[in-house]
Amino acid sequence: MQSKAPNVAVYLEEAPEERRAVLKKLRALCRKTLAGYEESMEWGVASYKKNGTAEVAFASQKNYVAIYFLKTRVLQANKALLRGVDMGKSCLRFPKPERIDLGVIEKLLRSTVESDEPPC
Repeated sequence: MQSKAPNVAVYLEEAPEERRAVLKKLRALCRKTLAGYEESMEWGVASYKKNGTAEVAFASQKNYVAIYFLKTRVLQANKALLRGVDMGKSCLRFPKPERIDLGVIEKLLRSTVESDEPPC
């Protein structure tokens, strides 16, 4: 669901209570790992941009938490780590927020930083 929140802090406060803790952990992990990226609200979701282009985003959707990796080869190269995760072309969907493995997400974030692939 797209939010009209003006910034990520407000977005997190508006998120459903049962998802708020994991969303705050995702934000902290993104801010730590994506040094030099700009945090913003794009398309109604929390986004992390480099040189003006979003490369990572996350959102509390109606039925799941979604994490978007817009450098699609990052997900393809790490498919073995993502067994059992509902995946789209550039997103991971977690109906149960407690199933998000932050260690795996950190690895994907690091791969995003290291990748020279343009975002889709």
